[in-house]
Amino acid sequence: MVETQSLLTAKTGFKVPVIALSFYAVASGYMMSLIPLVLGQYGLDSSHASWLASVFYAGLLFGAITIEPLVKTTGHRWAFVICLAVFVATIAVMPVFANIYAWLTARFVAGVAVAGVFVIVESWLLDGEDDSRAKRLGLYMGALYGGSALGQMGIGAFGTHGFTPFIAIVSMLSCAIAVLVFCPTSQPVAESSTPLSLKQVAKLNHAAVIGCVVSGLTLGAIYGLMPLELTVRQISQNHLSVLMTLVILGGMAVQTIVPKLSKLMGRTLLMGLFCLLGVFATGIVIVSGSIQWLTVSLFLLGMATFALYPIAINLGCDKLDRRFIVSATQVMLFCYSVGSVVGPLFADWFMQGKHGLMAYLFAIQMATAIYMFIASVKTKKQVVTGG
Repeated sequence: MVETQSLLTAKTGFKVPVIALSFYAVASGYMMSLIPLVLGQYGLDSSHASWLASVFYAGLLFGAITIEPLVKTTGHRWAFVICLAVFVATIAVMPVFANIYAWLTARFVAGVAVAGVFVIVESWLLDGEDDSRAKRLGLYMGALYGGSALGQMGIGAFGTHGFTPFIAIVSMLSCAIAVLVFCPTSQPVAESSTPLSLKQVAKLNHAAVIGCVVSGLTLGAIYGLMPLELTVRQISQNHLSVLMTLVILGGMAVQTIVPKLSKLMGRTLLMGLFCLLGVFATGIVIVSGSIQWLTVSLFLLGMATFALYPIAINLGCDKLDRRFIVSATQVMLFCYSVGSVVGPLFADWFMQGKHGLMAYLFAIQMATAIYMFIASVKTKKQVVTGG
């Protein structure tokens, strides 16, 4: 019976959470780019942008390890609804309480809610047949990145002034809640997964763990500080939204390439190559500040940075017993969150320099590329020697 229900979930149960996630992603993408640009309107200093980004990811980190009881108690569908409702509340209070402490609190709680969204959707889509798991996760990544790309256009469509942006964001999230409440769907059977012990966590692939951390270090900084970086480079708001969209589109484009490349080479080597692509992309901007090269660079940067997490999480879950998959994805999300918390703070120090955020991304990706290439060689030697 459980097996039949699992199969039903795999065939029909994934569409509703993916549609709801798409609405969420549009709203979240707009919100991420909006926050650094509206600080001045509410009497907040632009230097708070990095702290607001970091505290959001601190909430994400906290939520990654605390959200599971909610799912077990209410089930995937209602847990998803609750997380989205909490996220709506954190957005609604921001224009009302124009105080940095209120905003920091709201963004922390928002991070906890968003961690719930990720854990719920990932565990929902991981349920079912292993053969179709890649397809389901591909839809997940496509909905997440596609929605985020569309959300960047909100800056040009709705602007950054007044209550209009917040109303638009809340409206999109309300649509996501409506889909979950009113659209019929199956969901995973409420059965407890087996958590990984600390000893088992320590045995997870180290390159996978580092890949998740670096993904957080780079994406946390890009989401939190890239709009500010482009503003410093005197990019207009309309062009800013287009350029931010290009970053996300690069992330979407790479999702179709990664599965094919994974069949041709090891995942560790593949992460190293994508980091090298990121080094090339940021190097272009450092050498040439023209808008044409910036456009090319941001698309390539999106490919490089958004490729890391799906490769790393697949590597981390490779050959794991199925009952440990959900626990392993929680560990990977936790690692990503750690990087996302620290990333904007480190990047803020680079923002004072001549090349700003690009110098930070260049340094992080260069160091990671070197590590991944060394780890790939070691892995290959172990395979050859039978170690």
